[in-house]
Amino acid sequence: MNGFKKRLPIGMENFEEIRREDFYYVDKTALIRDLLRSGGKVTLFTRPRRFGKSLNMSMLKSFF
Repeated sequence: MNGFKKRLPIGMENFEEIRREDFYYVDKTALIRDLLRSGGKVTLFTRPRRFGKSLNMSMLKSFF
């Protein structure tokens, strides 16, 4: 290892900024696959506060 550690994106909800600034990010692209396979007209994301809903929406916006 080169001694460089990625920073954690605490409080960040902009996927493109996290990628551009090289923050640590857990890959959630399987979520995109599951959404596309579900075929539903509407998908409801219910999660507690601070659970990554806005970041997931930002990732989907960047993907599509």
